Amino acid sequence: MTPDEIEEIEVHLFLEALRQRHGYDFLNYSSASMRRRLLAFASSMGETSLAGMIPRLLHDEEFLPQILTSLSVPVTEMFRDPEVFLALRRKVLPVLQSYPRISIWQAGCATGEEAYSLAILLKEEGLLAKSQIFATDINDSALAKAEEGIYPVETLSSACATGYRKAGGTGAMEDYLHFAYGYAKFSEELRSRIVFAHHNLVADGVFCEVHMVVCRNVLIYFNRSLQDQVLSLFSDALVRGGFLCLGTRESLRTFEANGLFRPVDETRRIFRKAEAHQ
Repeated sequence: MTPDEIEEIEVHLFLEALRQRHGYDFLNYSSASMRRRLLAFASSMGETSLAGMIPRLLHDEEFLPQILTSLSVPVTEMFRDPEVFLALRRKVLPVLQSYPRISIWQAGCATGEEAYSLAILLKEEGLLAKSQIFATDINDSALAKAEEGIYPVETLSSACATGYRKAGGTGAMEDYLHFAYGYAKFSEELRSRIVFAHHNLVADGVFCEVHMVVCRNVLIYFNRSLQDQVLSLFSDALVRGGFLCLGTRESLRTFEANGLFRPVDETRRIFRKAEAHQ
């Protein structure tokens, strides 16, 4: 048996132990991505093999948050891919405006920057007061930071301001922030419209009906069967005529082919659920 084959067995055993002990199922995540992350994590912990970490995974409760942080990779920024936010502003929000109340599910929110970007968009289009954003993730430490809404000023850089302008921003980022001691905190008005909550896309079900789901650059880490499972979850959560926004490298495949969704902006990966069953 080759070293690579042994390593593959270790990855499976580690993920199976994680699933059985803590209920987090990463077995259907992209194998290459998961293997790369786990080996990097083992190296950072000074371990020469994944098998050596299994006893700690089983018996040390403090170990779990470190594992989830390494596996969920909370990478995000304000107005990431601003052309997507501009498309939402121009093509989606005018439709959502017709609803008396607006519910948005932002899945895989990481440390919250995208959720706050959506809140700013809603504010500038006059929709924030009747909107609720449900921002979810499996990473509790990332969620805690997101709920605080406090970020080092340097992370809200000129690139962030540029993204805001390219997204059609009508004011200035500073309008939504309070600054103190090198940190910036989002306004209470924005924070009050976002509920940050733990939700596992793999194991948990629909928690409410929503008018839009935003889940960008999460599905690329799943294998095909898990992608279809999660897309079914999003479809079940959406009202008829609701919107789904994915990452630029993510596809609806059969869900679009069978008429459940149609493209609103193919390039920006924005889709709309069918108004009625086909």
